[in-house]
Amino acid sequence: MTSSALWWIRRDLRLTDNQALAAALHHAASVTPVFILDDRLLHSKYVGPKRTAFLLAGLAALDADLQTRGSRLIVRAGDPAAELARLCAETGATGVYAEEDHSPFATRRDATVAAALAVPLHLTEGLTVRTMRETRKENGEPYTVYTPFSRRWKERGPVQQSDILAAPARIATPAGLTSVPLPQNPSLPADVHFPAGEAEAKRRLSAFAGGEHAPVYDYANQRNSPAVDGTSGLSPYVRFGMLSARLAALAAYTAIERAPDAERRAGAGVWLNELIWREFYVSILHHFPHVRSGSFRPQYDEIQWDNNATLFATWCAGQTGYPIVDAAMRQLSQTGWMHNRTRMVVASFLVKDLLIDWRWGERWFMQQLVDGDPAANNGGWQWTAGTGTDAAPYFRVFNPMAQGQKFDPEGIYVRRWAPELQHVPTQFIHEPWRMPKSEQRKARCTIGADYPSPMVDHAWARTRVLNAYKAAKAPT
Repeated sequence: MTSSALWWIRRDLRLTDNQALAAALHHAASVTPVFILDDRLLHSKYVGPKRTAFLLAGLAALDADLQTRGSRLIVRAGDPAAELARLCAETGATGVYAEEDHSPFATRRDATVAAALAVPLHLTEGLTVRTMRETRKENGEPYTVYTPFSRRWKERGPVQQSDILAAPARIATPAGLTSVPLPQNPSLPADVHFPAGEAEAKRRLSAFAGGEHAPVYDYANQRNSPAVDGTSGLSPYVRFGMLSARLAALAAYTAIERAPDAERRAGAGVWLNELIWREFYVSILHHFPHVRSGSFRPQYDEIQWDNNATLFATWCAGQTGYPIVDAAMRQLSQTGWMHNRTRMVVASFLVKDLLIDWRWGERWFMQQLVDGDPAANNGGWQWTAGTGTDAAPYFRVFNPMAQGQKFDPEGIYVRRWAPELQHVPTQFIHEPWRMPKSEQRKARCTIGADYPSPMVDHAWARTRVLNAYKAAKAPT
């Protein structure tokens, strides 16, 4: 081989099990790793500083890993088509290799780049374990319900160790190429507990799913308790491909195979199902790109939202007067992450209690979350809003008091993130407005002063939102 190729990095900041990199190395003797700083992404209304800082730190970690292999990361800024064409000319590259992405923006971008380049753009698999072709129905149509999608996904059989591509020992990259410095964004705040990079992703995967007493075996029992560190903590790493989806699935299958009993096997199986949920939402976004801007079920685009900007700001600030909601929103603001159970609770509160368009909440999450992913975030919001693929449920309205009492019964999570409620007795922790004045004085928490009164009556709000949804569903 004497040719040269570009490895265009987008959401695959890793060397292990990277199919785009492997394809480039297979077809060319010289490979240039390149990341393009695209203002359309860096300054999108769906981007926030924490996730950007995580991405930039991940690129720095990838560059360090590349340098141990005789290579380095080339960073360019501007229009991807123009920058890739310029770099192809500088290196004599005969092809550009990249991992396929499925968001509407990525699809349009890649089509534009492919049409503009004088050399082929080769898109490889790797964003998901199963390709979009592998998870269709027998007649070629996409699944729109999770359970049959999951069955189809699992029919392909377990991921095997032999499926995982080893990181290359050496990457020959041309010398003398110019690279712009990565933006000097502030480092991730100390409260954002996600050190970037492939090495940290692998360490977390091993800590969560490796060994006889791995936390993955308790996942089914603990994943809904926000006060417990019972989740994998891997979502930001999978989001940016610092860990391949295939390697995560291999860990799940390995844990299932090695489980000492049925209960722990089930725990690992639940985590595998969560990985499949991610792929289901990628498939939905791929086949139904309209969900990025509207409801999967178009009739719900007719809902007459209240969209009160003041109420929205109160929700964002975690000052709703409902402790489980406020705790979760403050956790999000401070750490760039939120427990999955409380993501559903706060989403339901915004849409169902405040009658605010789910797209407002979807955008706010993308601006705050380190793991904000277009497909998973959109799917989660539409599931909770009742506008998505889920067959039940526009009338599913989470009761914030009941959710707190069930999943944070002692109020540990609430007290951690809403410290003004620290001394509130447990019997009132999820309904502090019910405290007698004498109890409020003892707890040093006066409702309406130290902690807000509920901003809306839940029972009234439930009736209102059900009427709004029924009106949207009614034939015209």
